[in-house]
Amino acid sequence: MKKFLVLLLSLVMLTTLLAGCGGKKEKPTDSGNTTTDDTAKDNDAKDDTKDDTTKDDPATGSKTVKVGITIYKFDDNFMTLYREELERYFKEELSNDEVTYEVTVVDGKNDQAEQTNQIQTFIADKYDVIIANLVQSSSASTVINMCKDANIPVIFINREPTAEDLDLWDKVAYVGADARQSGTMQGEIIYDLKDHGDLNGDGKVSYVMVIGDPENVDAQYRTEFSVKALTDKGIEVEELVAQRGDWDQAKGQEIVAAALTQYGDAIEVVFCNNDAMALGARQAIESAGRKVGEDIYLVGVDALDEVVACVQSGEITGTVLNDHNGQAHTAAVVAIKAVNGEALDKNYTVDYVKVTK
Repeated sequence: MKKFLVLLLSLVMLTTLLAGCGGKKEKPTDSGNTTTDDTAKDNDAKDDTKDDTTKDDPATGSKTVKVGITIYKFDDNFMTLYREELERYFKEELSNDEVTYEVTVVDGKNDQAEQTNQIQTFIADKYDVIIANLVQSSSASTVINMCKDANIPVIFINREPTAEDLDLWDKVAYVGADARQSGTMQGEIIYDLKDHGDLNGDGKVSYVMVIGDPENVDAQYRTEFSVKALTDKGIEVEELVAQRGDWDQAKGQEIVAAALTQYGDAIEVVFCNNDAMALGARQAIESAGRKVGEDIYLVGVDALDEVVACVQSGEITGTVLNDHNGQAHTAAVVAIKAVNGEALDKNYTVDYVKVTK
C-alpha cells in the first residue's frame, strides 16, 4: 500500500509539471503576435505623421515667373542698353521674397526666322510671358497668334506693330515711344537754329536722310516727321539722298561718305534715324573735311552717351533722348500685369526729350 501511494503521488506531480510547461509555451507565442501587430500599427502611425508633415509645410522659396525676352540683334547700341536695364530691373528691383523673375534674353541676330524659332522655344518651355523686340514688325500677327494659341501674353517693345495686329488679342500690348515725336523733335532742332538749316542761304534746306529700316514704323515716322516739322513751318526742303542704313554705324558712314562725294557742299543737313548711324555720319563728315555746326548740321535719335558728348563738343548738332530706362521699366511692369491677368492697354508710351548743346 505504501508503495502504491508513492507511485500515485509521483504521477500527480508529473502531470502538474507537464501542464505548467505547456502553459509557458503558449504564452510567449501569444505575446509575440501581439507585439508584431502593435509594432506594425506604430510604424504606420509614424509614416502617416511623416506624410502629414510634408503636406502641411509651406513651399520653400518664392514663386518663379519665367520671362522670355528676344531682342532683334544684340549689337545694336540702343537695344543693348535697353535689354541690360530690362533684365536688371526684373532681377534686382522687381524680384522679392514672394516672386522671383527668371529672365532669359536671346539674340534674334537680325533674322526673323531665327527669332520666330526662339519664341516657339519659349512657348514650348511654358514661359509665363514673352517680351519681343521684333526683327520685322510685319511678323507681329504671326507671333501674336502663336502666343494666343498657347495662352502666353506677349509684350512688344521698341518696334510698334500695327493697330490691327494689336487688336488680335487682349493679352498683347506695345511699350515704346511715339516715333512721330522723335522725328518732329529732330526737325525742330534744325528749325531752332538761327538759319533754320539753310546754311548756304539759297532759300531751302538740302538734306540727306539715313533711314534705319523702311519696313520699321519707327524709321518711317522719323523719316517723315523730321522733314514735316520744317515744312509745317514754311521751310522749303530738298531731298538729295534717302538710303537705308539698317541702324548700323558702318552703313551710316558709307551712305554719308558717298553722298558727300556726290553732292559736296550742297548738303546742309544730315538726318539719321538713330545715333549709331549718326556716329558713322560724323566720321564721314570729318573725313570729308566738313565741320558740323559751321558748314553742315547732323542730328540723330537715342541720346547715346557718346553722342551726347559729341553734342556737347559741337561734333553733332543734336539728338533726341529715347528713354531706354523708362521704356524698360514700363515694359517690365506691363509684363507683370499681363501675367497677373490684369487688363492691358494697347499702347504704353514714354516721351522723347530733345538734346542740344
